[in-house]
Amino acid sequence: MPLHNRLKEHRAKLGVNQQEMGALVGTSRQTISQIERGDYSPSVTLALKIAKVCNTTVEEIFEYEEDGTDE
Repeated sequence: MPLHNRLKEHRAKLGVNQQEMGALVGTSRQTISQIERGDYSPSVTLALKIAKVCNTTVEEIFEYEEDGTDE
């Protein structure tokens, strides 16, 4: 998947677990886990909420990389 993230790092800096992060951004622990594993790409709204809670930008947490298959 071409969307990479640093959510786990930012969550660790906040000192919260997946359950607590989910509560802070209005989603489940499972969704946070799936995002961290790269199995789920969050909506723009959820990505913005995560960045706000982490006191950073979306670009600091999420990075899109072209995989080269669309050429």
